[in-house]
Amino acid sequence: MFDRYEAGELAILVHIDFADDSTKEDIHELQMLVTSAGVAVADVLTGSRAAPHAKYFVGSGKAEEIAALVRAHQANVVIFNHSLSPSQERNLEALCQCRVLDRTGLILDIFAQRARTHEGKLQVELAQLSHIATRLIRGWTHLERQKGGIGLRGPGETQLETDRRLLRARIKTIQRRLVKVQKQREQGRRARKRNEIPTLSLVGYTNAGKSTLFNTITDANVYAADQLFATLDPTLRKIELPDVGAAILADTVGFIRHLPHDLVAAFKATLQETQEADLLLHVVDYADDQYGDNMGQVNDVLNEIDAGDIPQLIICNKIDRLEGVQPRIDYDDEGRPIRVWLSAQQGIGVDLLHIALTECLAQTMQILTLNIPATDGKIRSVLYEYNCITEQHYDDAGNWVAAIRLPMTVWYQLDKRYEGALSQYAGIAPQQEDDYLTDK
Repeated sequence: MFDRYEAGELAILVHIDFADDSTKEDIHELQMLVTSAGVAVADVLTGSRAAPHAKYFVGSGKAEEIAALVRAHQANVVIFNHSLSPSQERNLEALCQCRVLDRTGLILDIFAQRARTHEGKLQVELAQLSHIATRLIRGWTHLERQKGGIGLRGPGETQLETDRRLLRARIKTIQRRLVKVQKQREQGRRARKRNEIPTLSLVGYTNAGKSTLFNTITDANVYAADQLFATLDPTLRKIELPDVGAAILADTVGFIRHLPHDLVAAFKATLQETQEADLLLHVVDYADDQYGDNMGQVNDVLNEIDAGDIPQLIICNKIDRLEGVQPRIDYDDEGRPIRVWLSAQQGIGVDLLHIALTECLAQTMQILTLNIPATDGKIRSVLYEYNCITEQHYDDAGNWVAAIRLPMTVWYQLDKRYEGALSQYAGIAPQQEDDYLTDK
């Protein structure tokens, strides 16, 4: 459909420094992306410009230099560490006589290699089709079709129009399938909410160590490697936390600076695990000199998917590569854990993470003992319905004594529904309850 040069295994990398900080990219990150894609690097060409050139992005002289490098190394793909317009890609391909990929195309290629599940493959295909929709180049007039009949003379669809129509139809088909996947995930989330199981979502810059930490906590066997985008398909596991009970931990795709909007849109079903989480575990590679900038990039993506307001626990990972840094928990002025320093690969400080998670989630839980008269079967049945009873027995007076654990929001809703009966059975006086709610 696309009549493009085939991408190969030997690449020329192009990195240009611009004066505008918002468009700057990292050459080391490009090399890691290329390695993750399984492509060998023949040469790296760098330069600087005030602004991109309209025709070749790099200027005609630098474009000729790229073409000369392609011929000298017999390279079969040129990879830019920037986003190119469709016309710039076509002009460069015509000059270099080989495939030209920009940063977005390279990321999409890596995602296509890593997709394993049906959902992941659909999401990658949707992102790829959205990206190449503006890059269709065929417009052969000899394939124009004449419409038959009097009064209907004239050219029919060109090949380019046909390609666009087929591509739009395929995009709509994939979107319908992903809607079904999204509904299935929503059913799972609703079931977890009915059982009052909190959800924790691992987020962070790509290659920060999320999957390694996920495997360490859950004893899972999720693929983890020292490469960008090792994880693509989301994985969920159940874990047990002291004083909190069961929780769901989700491992998600890593973020990267200037993450293509096509990917954010395509992975909406996957990113919903992050949007619906009770707590985000923001994993940061503190051994990376650019960890501060990487954290900012992750928070930008979280804001883009409407997950910026979800509470975060910062996981300062890879402390085994830092001198003089010991595993510890940092607290804010209110005594809430805000950072945990650990090494997921070495297993150092993981026990502190369990403590911090328990403290974070326990602050959102209501843990009380209720003394309920035997005549109040309605309260008893609703507590059974919410599956929140941890211990129970009868006292000498025949009252039902139940230790419960409920999310604060559910406790307030039930107490309001039954006009303060739960607070009364918990021994919380009305004035005490007002003070209690104010403190919380």
